[in-house]
Amino acid sequence: MTQPVRTGGCQCGWIRFRLTGMPADASICHCRMCQKAFGGYFAPLVNVGKAELVWTRGALKYFQSSNHVRRGFCGNCGTPMTYEAPDGVSLSAGSFDDPASLPPIVQYGVEGKLDFVDRLHTLPQSRTTEDFDDVSFLSDIVSRQHPDHDTAAWPPEKMP
Repeated sequence: MTQPVRTGGCQCGWIRFRLTGMPADASICHCRMCQKAFGGYFAPLVNVGKAELVWTRGALKYFQSSNHVRRGFCGNCGTPMTYEAPDGVSLSAGSFDDPASLPPIVQYGVEGKLDFVDRLHTLPQSRTTEDFDDVSFLSDIVSRQHPDHDTAAWPPEKMP
């Protein structure tokens, strides 16, 4: 039986990884330390478990966020990449090329959960293209974000 292979990386493409096998689980952590590490209301994480993790491009930089946990990130663009503790490694869910394939199944650190998080789905919604009239720079924006697939090299020689 073929093991599933998932790839991912940071926003700028400096760091890339491959995960072969089934990760243990995907989660959301609401603790204050994860909120700050991700600059968000929570941290979406995928526990590597017994899957094989290989870094295929670049090397992480680290911040020792506690006496037991260090967090890996891209030193070039700042993308949060890992949560590493004595019980294993978790990858940031958003850094996977297909994060929708790894929906969270559990929430941790709920003592730090912000009350409004459960109501986010009720907020008004709009697509980026709907803002072109109000935010004119969006109509000709050129993304320098790495694509959601492996590339032989990055960035391309001719970036706009």
